[in-house]
Amino acid sequence: MTTEEMKRAAAHAALAYVPNGAIVGVGTGSTVNFFIDALQSIRARIAGTVSSSRASTERLRQLGIPVLDLNQVEGVPIYVDGADEVTARLHMIKGGGGALTGEKIVAAMAARFVCIADQAKKKDVLGAFPLPVEVIPLARSHVARQMAALGGRPVLREGFVSDYGNLILDVHGLDIPDPVGLEGRLDQIAGMVTNGIFARRRADVLLLGTDTGVSTLTA
Repeated sequence: MTTEEMKRAAAHAALAYVPNGAIVGVGTGSTVNFFIDALQSIRARIAGTVSSSRASTERLRQLGIPVLDLNQVEGVPIYVDGADEVTARLHMIKGGGGALTGEKIVAAMAARFVCIADQAKKKDVLGAFPLPVEVIPLARSHVARQMAALGGRPVLREGFVSDYGNLILDVHGLDIPDPVGLEGRLDQIAGMVTNGIFARRRADVLLLGTDTGVSTLTA
């Protein structure tokens, strides 16, 4: 299968995890776009969606799928999202699309997190993909210095502003053998809104599109 076919297969497999009457958390990215398209086929049996980004909200609404205000929702039975990297322990790097803050919030509210990805995203150790960190503009240089002190090479994502008016630094060259520990450490840096390590709230299920079909891993 091509990469696109792997993504589509993983996205369609996620439909089986959507409970009847559920409010579905929807992530952001190219694989999630396949899920959104597939979700249209079952929209009559879901209560609606909550979205991690403006881009996904727009796509959902274009397909006639209701999008609810997350502040009016107490919990989300299921959240479906992609990953830029994911390990066998279902730790992830996310945020390549710049929606990491919204993604972390929806993931934190979700009873079950289903990650959908193609086989190229599965890694033994996180860090080959540059780690996105969202920062308020005032703290850009401070956060960059902190990331450099940790051995990373922060690069400003030029011409990009997040849904919340913030900047993204993509941190190259990090080896992340302890994603839970590093995620917690980064959360303490003043001016950093969030970082793209999803380890403390990892995925519960990974649906991995491969050459031979969809492989399922659980936490």
